[in-house]
Amino acid sequence: MSLVAEAFVTQIAAAEPWPQNAALYQPLKSEQILLSDNAACLAVQAFLHMCNLPVQVICKANAEYMSPSGKVPFIHVGNQVVSELGPIVQFVKAKGHSLSDGLDEVQKAEMKAYMELVNNMLLTAELYLQWCDDATVQEITHARYGSPYPWPLNRILAYQKQWEVRRKMKAIGWGNKSLNQVLEDVDQCCQALSQRLGTQMYFFNKKPTELDALVFGHLFTILTTQLISDELSEKVKNYSNLLAFCRRIEQHYFEGHNKDTLPSITPPALRQALMS
Repeated sequence: MSLVAEAFVTQIAAAEPWPQNAALYQPLKSEQILLSDNAACLAVQAFLHMCNLPVQVICKANAEYMSPSGKVPFIHVGNQVVSELGPIVQFVKAKGHSLSDGLDEVQKAEMKAYMELVNNMLLTAELYLQWCDDATVQEITHARYGSPYPWPLNRILAYQKQWEVRRKMKAIGWGNKSLNQVLEDVDQCCQALSQRLGTQMYFFNKKPTELDALVFGHLFTILTTQLISDELSEKVKNYSNLLAFCRRIEQHYFEGHNKDTLPSITPPALRQALMS
């Protein structure tokens, strides 16, 4: 198919209304999904809920390999398959649904800058923790990542992924960081987000944008995921307005929806922290 024909098909697909059977694919929740993937999937779910667009969450062991980009989540809408928050936001916008159209150009630039901050700091910290912190790798990551597959494939796939992530960490200058340095980066990111949010309901006052969906996905997942220590979640819990922000979005956009969309492990102490 020529580029012109592909563009025409994409334009026609964008013009079609959002279907009731749209699906979001992600790894298995209870035994497989890792911190960073859970955060990414929750961010997309939050975004679609904020757009008031229905989506069915489908958990597949091979979701990562089904995705056109090799990353989760991805959505299947009509005959279109789109992966990751950024492209999904653009795809949804082409269908006439946008959370940021009300922002001016300066605000849009600021929103994008904070989204880059979250991806560069929180996402990278999550990847570091699950693939570069030896204790977490041995006690959690390898077992969960390879859980759907038989031996020795489970070990091969886990070590392959670990090698890929560690190579990326070296490329961006995180390869030699200590865990304490990573946690300090997380704290600085949370401080910047807390200051920008202030006493507002959302980052740009009374209405959420894709930035709110992204931040919620990462912070809520950090707060509700059991790791070998609470050091990461404690960094978030230092900022009361971020906790209130997470609880607000959980109540408004998830309670009353399918309960399976939220992380399946929610320790009572962290739930209490969100409610305080």
